[in-house]
Amino acid sequence: MAWDEWDRAKADVTARQQASMRLNQLPGGPGGNQQADLVVNQDDLGAVGHEAFLLHSRLRKEADIGGAGADAEGAGSTMQAAAALKGSSFALGSELETTVSVWTSQVKSVLQACAHISNHLDYSKKTHAENDAAIAASLRNRDGSAVPVSRLAEYFT
Repeated sequence: MAWDEWDRAKADVTARQQASMRLNQLPGGPGGNQQADLVVNQDDLGAVGHEAFLLHSRLRKEADIGGAGADAEGAGSTMQAAAALKGSSFALGSELETTVSVWTSQVKSVLQACAHISNHLDYSKKTHAENDAAIAASLRNRDGSAVPVSRLAEYFT
């Protein structure tokens, strides 16, 4: 590749990156949504958190190849097979042990992620409910009734 071809290739890549970069914001001008409020539905948070919890529960039970069919010493059937293969001088035995080890590590990582998502969304749902209650208690009309959320935007224009 000649030097000028290299420069053109770099310029093309740079141009594509700049053209594809987009900030996460509302579109400007007419037709754009003028309401820029973040909306969090507590039902949505709870549903996603619940699904993460269900996934965690199923994954913990069904993806445990290291402990499936455990014997008296606690070795699962896959690790027992690996030990038997190694005992018979098959290279596959140590590879099977490595596979179980890597699989178990990956499953634990996914389980931790599911638990983190579930816990965080449960916490977020509870916190948003508490914040909503505090805001509703502090924003009152002259007659003492709560200010509806739809009217809050009037105070920011």
